[in-house]
Amino acid sequence: MVTLRDVAAHAGVSVSVVSRVLNSDPTIRIRPETRDRVVESARLLRYAPNSAGRSLRRARSHLLALVVPDVTNATFTDLVNGVETRALDHSYSVLLASSPRMQPGSEGFNRLLNERLVDGVLLQKDDSAPTELVARALTHPEHTVMINSGPVEGVRTIGLDDVAAGALATRHLLELGHRTIGYVGGVPASDTSSRRQEGVEKELAEAGLTLAREHLTTLGYTYRSARDAVRLLLGREPRPTALVVGNVNAGIGALTEAAQMGIRVPEELSVVAIHDIWPAITCSPALTTVRLPMGALGSTAVELLLSGDATGPISRVVDDPAPELVRRASTAAVGGT
Repeated sequence: MVTLRDVAAHAGVSVSVVSRVLNSDPTIRIRPETRDRVVESARLLRYAPNSAGRSLRRARSHLLALVVPDVTNATFTDLVNGVETRALDHSYSVLLASSPRMQPGSEGFNRLLNERLVDGVLLQKDDSAPTELVARALTHPEHTVMINSGPVEGVRTIGLDDVAAGALATRHLLELGHRTIGYVGGVPASDTSSRRQEGVEKELAEAGLTLAREHLTTLGYTYRSARDAVRLLLGREPRPTALVVGNVNAGIGALTEAAQMGIRVPEELSVVAIHDIWPAITCSPALTTVRLPMGALGSTAVELLLSGDATGPISRVVDDPAPELVRRASTAAVGGT
């Protein structure tokens, strides 16, 4: 077990300094770089206070934490509902956290388990953070489940059938007669985007087609990044007649940019996005989507976390229910509606 003395030796300070820093003593007067060094040493050594260690063995808080990159993102609504419903079934309450200061490696995140504020953490990492780096920053991986991530060694992960979602979106466009199809993807570090792109490429290959390099972007899932991506893609020749967009928020951005460029949807461009949220219905035209089982993802993540079985399946994919196409007005046969 790592002690205060171990942390002090690693940081090159006294045990007293380590104790006062880790207990947030407001009267301590030390340099910011010294404080940072102590906190970093404690993180690297995975130090947990004795009281926290006793609590881990003997007691439960009956609280779980769900950490997401942005609580205002509508794609997380069903995930939160699924987590909360299943947690309540097990007599647990859920704390929802969302900010850069609550990401793995931060003092706020580490306190959740180091000080036994919660019994476990469900973590949806930021897309721009590489999974392996996030996993290495976890102070208690045995009490953490990473959502929409992985697989990654040593940490339980759970995700959706993103490959099937990408394939389903592409199949729909192929059935409408489209042959020049582009993919508006997330950032390069995004696990979900790479899997959805795999599904797009797989379905195209089965039709004897390929995803051309000039018809692929990796700018991100945001409304703004999608607008930039669509302007790039639609300015290239041959211009795609259809787009698979890796995320519904980006899909709304894609529709906006197409309209700004004077390109009619679906007469000149069909658009289908992955995930289904209520704003997709309010777009003009309404956005065709692939609905994913976010509620089931949340409830299954809770079961995986509370099972405490680190020796069982460490990586799971929620594929029941399967991804479902929700056809609306943004997709049509080539050259028509």
